[in-house]
Amino acid sequence: DVQLVESGGGSVQAGGSLRLSCTASGLNIDESDMSWCRQNPGNECELVSSITPRGTIYADSVRGRFTASQDNAKNTVYLQMNSLKPEDTAMYYCASDSVILPGRELEASQYTYWGQGTQVTVS
Repeated sequence: DVQLVESGGGSVQAGGSLRLSCTASGLNIDESDMSWCRQNPGNECELVSSITPRGTIYADSVRGRFTASQDNAKNTVYLQMNSLKPEDTAMYYCASDSVILPGRELEASQYTYWGQGTQVTVS
């Protein structure tokens, strides 16, 4: 079974930083698209970054502030979040799939596997 386990969320003041981690089991992250999606109650999940074989993609809302990376030896992906804003407050989920069509990497509906989420609160 595939499991994605996020950690690293918390509360931080505006302008601060957090680093989220997502450790995968049951799949190899270097064979999958590994993405981060954030969601607030009542809203759709917004894909903010995706590490793909073709490179890393960011949503406009986070480009230049967030950096996604991966450690294949640890089967873990990270999301370094800098210059955090109150509007970054959300539950952050790790998502993965091995078959994502180019150009659709930031569509939440494309992903099969999801973690349980980690809360990020920026005040």
